[in-house]
Amino acid sequence: MRLPHRSLIGIVALAFATGSSKPRDDLDTFVMTQMARRHIPGLSLVVVQDGRIVAVRAYGVTDTSGGKTVDTTTLFQAGSISKSVSALGALHLVEQHRLYLDTDVNATLKTWKVPPSQFTSTKPVTLRGLLSHTAGLTVHGFPGYAIDAPKPTLVQVLDSSGPTNTAPIRVEAEPGSRWNYSGGGYTIMQQMILDVTGKTFPDFMRVTVLAPLGMLRSTFEQPPQPARAALTAGGHYPDGSEVKGRWHVYPEMAAAGLWTTPSDLARFAIEVQQAYAGRSSKVISQAMAKQMLTDQKDMDGLGLFLQGTGPGMRFNHNGRDEGFDAELTATVATGQGVVIMINTNDDSRAVARIRNFVATKYHWPNASDYVAPSAVAMSSAQLNAVAGRYEMRENQMLAFIPRDGGLFTSVGGYPDEEFIPLGSDRFASADRPAHMVFTRDASGAVTGLTWSEGGTDHAVPRIGPLVAALTPAKEDTALTSRVQSVLSAMGQSGSAIASAQWLTEGAKKDFTRAWPPAAGLRRLSFIGAEDVSARNIRRHGSNVARILYYRMTTAKGDRILLVHLTSDGLVTDVDDVDE
Repeated sequence: MRLPHRSLIGIVALAFATGSSKPRDDLDTFVMTQMARRHIPGLSLVVVQDGRIVAVRAYGVTDTSGGKTVDTTTLFQAGSISKSVSALGALHLVEQHRLYLDTDVNATLKTWKVPPSQFTSTKPVTLRGLLSHTAGLTVHGFPGYAIDAPKPTLVQVLDSSGPTNTAPIRVEAEPGSRWNYSGGGYTIMQQMILDVTGKTFPDFMRVTVLAPLGMLRSTFEQPPQPARAALTAGGHYPDGSEVKGRWHVYPEMAAAGLWTTPSDLARFAIEVQQAYAGRSSKVISQAMAKQMLTDQKDMDGLGLFLQGTGPGMRFNHNGRDEGFDAELTATVATGQGVVIMINTNDDSRAVARIRNFVATKYHWPNASDYVAPSAVAMSSAQLNAVAGRYEMRENQMLAFIPRDGGLFTSVGGYPDEEFIPLGSDRFASADRPAHMVFTRDASGAVTGLTWSEGGTDHAVPRIGPLVAALTPAKEDTALTSRVQSVLSAMGQSGSAIASAQWLTEGAKKDFTRAWPPAAGLRRLSFIGAEDVSARNIRRHGSNVARILYYRMTTAKGDRILLVHLTSDGLVTDVDDVDE
């Protein structure tokens, strides 16, 4: 159950008040506003200025069902920021000549080898490729394992054997030919470290990286020992429900297994800054730090992503584990940075807004100086007319809802980015220099919008109005029967999906596993339909001609369902939405 808006504000305010003796400042107010808007249970952050930690803050609770107050020592899962910290350990071994950046990883691997393929016949997989996501490897990320579920060994993960829940890690493109994010590559790196050191990965990282940098609260143990487990936050899903067992376990430690605090991650960022400047070499030298922050391909360094150039250049990494999100962003040359960790999965721009607020408050180079324009009053009828769902990119749908005299994007059922009305169907973001103008057809019906940002315009088609504003339509019972058969298959298994009669080939190719929202389907109630045949909407390789709206009842309750149909009545996608 989602916490009521007022209740969450109270929890955040109480948690901050009892966890800090200092009066609130504008940063606290901004963070608590974002948490309340997005229903974020707990948040911890650290600000780095002039190469030192200058602000340490914690808000909210560790668990919505009677958890403790988050404090500055609460441990969060770092998700893929684990890769950045792990990369530092691998680069340390490179400088010891125990690993090599540009030789075949199979020359180092002993327990397991990268299987040969047509893609490695002329170019081998290298450690540089693993660290920069250019090795041509599969497996984007890892969902982890429930506390009480069987756990695979690392070799089983690499081969997708035993209880592994991800695909085998294999080469699918010529190494170096393209950038393709691969947590699988870091899992190979983890095996390399085990093979050359003979140590467990948590022990190697503790001795080589965590202890030298003073990251004494952090660990790669999966799961953490009981004493540390007692200090952890519990993870939450976007709907507010808690992760079973509080968090998942990640055998893929290098890719996703770090438990840490923002303060410890700030120490990591400071060391990278200091090493790059030649003022420290606790783990790697200045020369290696410069390699780490050199673009390998598509602004990816060795374990860190790069943004911008010159004095304002930044390095960063985001992280997501089951029920946890995190972000680390720091400047290369000016000794500034911020680390933000939350105990929920949130697809909104809230963390980015907090980062941008810090960058402006602490005068980072190239920090945004955007000032939102003043609002022009618009009536509820005008706002309701343009509210609805829009296809921002292929298979990237965004809802705009009327609220507080303007529009807000709706992500996961909660308001996210605010758009200020400027009159005549024009709106501007309250957060960034982005504008949009809604477009209408000859009859005055809204058919899309034009998005303007960074000097470019982008045409965005309208999917349809919010459910409450749908025009009643007559149900085509034959189509509903088709949809019901497709949903039944999607709720079962990948093999059932592959044999579904009324599903497009593109959807069959992309939907390889059961779709949980359709499990236990009991009833499908028709709500309405929208003709989108002239709007150039594509899903999974097919043009969408019509969208059907249903109320789907399952054992877990009711959901609103959008079913995307081709002109010949095949289902090419489905979306479950909140309103």
